[in-house]
Amino acid sequence: MGSPDVSEFEPGPALQTLARHGVDFVLIGGIAAIVLGSSYSTSDVDVAYARDRANLERVADAHAELGARLRGAPADVPFRLDADTLEAGLNFTFETKGGNLDVFGEPTGAPAYAELKRRSSMERIEGVEIRVASIDHLIAMKEAAGREKDRLLASQLRTLSDALRRPKA
Repeated sequence: MGSPDVSEFEPGPALQTLARHGVDFVLIGGIAAIVLGSSYSTSDVDVAYARDRANLERVADAHAELGARLRGAPADVPFRLDADTLEAGLNFTFETKGGNLDVFGEPTGAPAYAELKRRSSMERIEGVEIRVASIDHLIAMKEAAGREKDRLLASQLRTLSDALRRPKA
């Protein structure tokens, strides 16, 4: 399958499939940052997801439709993507027909899912209404990740946040 070229990456198929299956999720990561005004590019979709059993089943069904497989794992590694597997783990990185899709039960630096969802906003992305993490939560997650690219994005997001909060003249 291989990783998609960043210049050709389209988040639509993954987001549309998750929405069509009724998955309870919040968009985090690079795509969320872009929706909020970032100029950084990304090559995957990152989402936080509710951990109740019914939602785990919807997540598994959506990933089955997308032909998801563990990213970076040899093709012969036995892996069953179902609600039981999702329940036993937390964070997974997948390759899908729609590009790379990472799902996080507990994203580093994020509050509990209920709070992440409560402070999110609804945005229209690729023709569907998607919950997008707040800029403050994105900053916290990027700072907690600790990689250089994440620190740079957190810095840009802080600048965007300051501009959004500045009183209009």
